[in-house]
Amino acid sequence: MTLLYSEVEEELRAAVRGLLADRCPPAAVLRRIESEPDGRGSASPVYDLDLWKTLAGEIGVAGLLIPEEHGGAGASASEVAVVLEELGRAVAPVPFLTSSVMATLALLPTGDALLGELAEGRRTAALAVSFAASPYRPGRGASVRLDGGRLSGSVTGVAGADVADVLLVPVDGDLYEVTGGGVVVAPSLDLTRPVATVTFEAAQARRVGACDLAEVLLSSAGLLASEQLGVAEWCLDTTLAHVKERHQFARPIGSFQAVKHRLADLWLDVVRARAAARSAVADGSAVSVAVAQAWNAAVAVHAAEEALQLHGGIGMTWEHPVHLYLKRAKSTEIALGTPGDHREALASLVDVPGPE
Repeated sequence: MTLLYSEVEEELRAAVRGLLADRCPPAAVLRRIESEPDGRGSASPVYDLDLWKTLAGEIGVAGLLIPEEHGGAGASASEVAVVLEELGRAVAPVPFLTSSVMATLALLPTGDALLGELAEGRRTAALAVSFAASPYRPGRGASVRLDGGRLSGSVTGVAGADVADVLLVPVDGDLYEVTGGGVVVAPSLDLTRPVATVTFEAAQARRVGACDLAEVLLSSAGLLASEQLGVAEWCLDTTLAHVKERHQFARPIGSFQAVKHRLADLWLDVVRARAAARSAVADGSAVSVAVAQAWNAAVAVHAAEEALQLHGGIGMTWEHPVHLYLKRAKSTEIALGTPGDHREALASLVDVPGPE
């Protein structure tokens, strides 16, 4: 196992980063949020579907996990992780995590024809599972029942549902493609990735195949650590640039010892987060995923908080994009299991006894 990036991964990173720098810099994401009717993020979609079409169609990120026989790239989780790092650095409002990772991971074992459409980017899917569900509590937020080929009930906190063409609903170990579900976007902390309540009233359901939901959420949590790494990297890099330019008492504030120490500690945290994220995608074991999520979720939040504070007054304003990163970090901290959930699971996995 190596934690280094391959040449193919670096080429993919360069392609995605170049596109995002041109089409989706943080300032453009902020303008997109500000253009919402209420000016502070409304219930309407904020996704940049033109950007998504380019990412999916020209770079081919939508089909990375999908085998070549189904029209995908047949890539590994490592390539997917690189894309997630770059999307995290840009807080890009595209449905990659929800459609090309979570929904695709659930659909892969079935070999369903829908995989080809997802690989080409012609359709997007959302896994109708609460974003707050974890591999250890996969049914959290869901109350759905199947009766004669029709689904009724609801699922709260579903990410990507408002932009999905297809809803994939796991019920009692099986996966169903559902039409006719109602999607109501709820107030979301992360303005770039809204969550929604999905309701079904005797909706027609097509059984796609078996679904190990806990395994899907575990793999998704391992990949989410790479997005959290990207968020932390942007916060660190942007803050370093700011403290070199911002002067007080005729000196850059980055020359002050207290600021140096805070950023040095943060750099070490980010380096460790990179190792944890790379280990999670290279190994994929429950232990590696739990370690990555227990560490990276907190590091992303800490990096965003340090960025906000060290930017001073401008960091506290709506006009600076740092708040988008803080909100993304806080929302992913509770997504697919909290750090506490993963630490508790880790203690069990490595047979470390809890306090008596």
